[in-house]
Amino acid sequence: MIRTDWTTNEAQEIHSLPFPDLIHRAQTIHRTHFDPTAIETASLLSIKTGGCPEDCGYCSQSAHHQTGVKATKLMDANDVIAAAKLAKAAGAQRFCMGAAWRSPKDRDMDKLGEMVRGVSELGLETCMTLGMLTPDQVASLKSAGLNFYNHNIDTSPEYYQKIASTRTMDDRLETIEYVRKGGIKVCCGGILGMGETEQDRISMLVTLATLSAHPDSVPVNLWNKVQGVPIQKRAEQVDPFALVRLVALARILMPASVVRLSAGRTGMSDELQALCFLAGANSIFVGNQLLTTENPAAWKDFELLDRLGMHTAPARTKTVAAQ
Repeated sequence: MIRTDWTTNEAQEIHSLPFPDLIHRAQTIHRTHFDPTAIETASLLSIKTGGCPEDCGYCSQSAHHQTGVKATKLMDANDVIAAAKLAKAAGAQRFCMGAAWRSPKDRDMDKLGEMVRGVSELGLETCMTLGMLTPDQVASLKSAGLNFYNHNIDTSPEYYQKIASTRTMDDRLETIEYVRKGGIKVCCGGILGMGETEQDRISMLVTLATLSAHPDSVPVNLWNKVQGVPIQKRAEQVDPFALVRLVALARILMPASVVRLSAGRTGMSDELQALCFLAGANSIFVGNQLLTTENPAAWKDFELLDRLGMHTAPARTKTVAAQ
């Protein structure tokens, strides 16, 4: 049974379990829904970098912050498709395209659709993150064949106003609902290490786990240091065991969702990543770059999986439970 009625108190109690009990519970649930040896691989490309009008305090691409990131125009579709071919050759199963926008312009939709169709023809799953969408824009992307749409909530509802003022949590949740109703799978997670409390982290996961339907993918990001952004002044390194606990909690609260280790893996040891896999993480980004942040070299990822006796394969649920 997939629950969407979790309470914060329930989540806190689970999060506070003795570590062996927490991992055992998460791994047991993980095995019910997934092949525990399979890791989904995705690749991420910035198709339009910098110049974003949003003031998100963690982001190097905001026009409000002096970070040295230069604004670029939307890439040509042929160049995006060429990059997708390279990503597939490097072992990616899903190709994600991100644009630094508050929301796309209607005039951009035809070119975005061309990108989706071209990448799909390569046999890759497609994902985009373009900011807020209208229902008509969702319909356009669905018509082009888009599989996933990423729109992170970033943090807890309580902490959100401390990281951004140009949009609200409700704005983000509205787009997520448009995407879900429009028939595109939802990719939605958050960022750890921005000065939030443990309670904020738990609240973020409860927010996702109490949506009308759980996100199909839940990215867990560690904030990467960026000079020139407000978050830099209050950011804190995330304790490794705190990360594993959050991954385990995500797996327990959202048992059929793919949990992705996203930004911040360059700072994780092999042992920490292995613990996260044990706790229920079953997806990673492959490739040297994630938008404007670094990512481990692909050969290192494949070597680690080989050492663990794991493999790259679509980490799909065994059965799709009604939500």
